[in-house]
Amino acid sequence: MQDPYLIDKARVRQSFHRAAHDYDAAAILQAQVRDEMLSRLDVVKLAPQTILDAGCGTGHGIKALMTHFKGAHGIALDLAEGMLARTRAQFPSYRFWQKAPQLLCADIEALPLPTSSVDLVWSNLAVQWCNDLDAALQAFRRVLKPNGLLMFSTFGPDTLKELRAASGAQHTHVSRFLDMHDIGDALTRAGFSAPVLDVMHYTLTYDTVESVMRDLKAIGAHNATAGRARGLLGKGFLQQLKQGYEPFRAQGKLPATYEVVYVHAWVGAQPYTAPGEQAVQFVPRKSYPTPSNP
Repeated sequence: MQDPYLIDKARVRQSFHRAAHDYDAAAILQAQVRDEMLSRLDVVKLAPQTILDAGCGTGHGIKALMTHFKGAHGIALDLAEGMLARTRAQFPSYRFWQKAPQLLCADIEALPLPTSSVDLVWSNLAVQWCNDLDAALQAFRRVLKPNGLLMFSTFGPDTLKELRAASGAQHTHVSRFLDMHDIGDALTRAGFSAPVLDVMHYTLTYDTVESVMRDLKAIGAHNATAGRARGLLGKGFLQQLKQGYEPFRAQGKLPATYEVVYVHAWVGAQPYTAPGEQAVQFVPRKSYPTPSNP
C-alpha cells in the first residue's frame, strides 16, 4: 500500500517553478531562518573552498555564503528551473568582482556531484521535500570532504498544526514532518559526528484562512503528498476549513505555527565509504616499521 505522505517530486518541481517569480515577496519565514543560520556561521571555524546550497530557492542563501566566505566556489542546486533562473539573476554579469555559482537542476536525494568534493553543505528549509531522509543525508555525507560541515534547517512536526487540525483526516492536507530526535538518529546512521540540533518556533498571523492558503501557494508549498485529494475541493471544504480554523483565532488573528529544526554536524577525518564497505587506510611504504633482528 502506498504511503499517503509520499511526496510527488514532479508536482513539487512544478509548484516551485511557477512560484519562483513572486516567491521572495511571500517568503518571510524563509528569510528569517536564513538569517538565523548565517548568524550561526560566525562561531564556526571553517574556510570552505567549495559550498553547496542544496535547495537554493531564489539564490539569497548562496549569495550570502559566497559573500561570507570570499573566494569560495559556490554550487546552487534546486529541483525547479524557475528557482535557478532567479538565482542566476542574483549575480549580474557586469559585477566582475562577484563570481557566479554553478547552477544544478537536481534532486537532493541523488546529488550529481563527485564524492568528497564539497567543504560545506548548506540547506535552508528544503530537506522536508525529501521522501527519504536517510538517502538525503547519505548523499550529503558522500559529497562532503573529510572535516566538512553539514548545516541545514527543516520543519518539525508542529509545523502548520492549526491547518492540520482544521482540515480533518479525510485526506493529507499537510506534509509529514520529522521530529528532531528522528533527524538526530538519521544523522548518526549516515555517519556524521558531533551533531547539534535545536528547535525554534515561529508564528505568522493572518486575517483569514484564504490569506493563509494564499501565502502557502505563493511560496510553492502546495500539497504534494500521495494522499492528497484529487481535483477541486470546492466551497464545502473551504467552509469546513474556516470553521475548523476559527477556534485558533487569538487577538483577532489566525496563527500559522512553524517549528524549525536547526542542524549542524561534521564529517570525521576518514574519507567516505559506501554503506557496507570497509574503510581501508593505505600506508605509504616508507612508513612501514623496520623489522628488528631477534
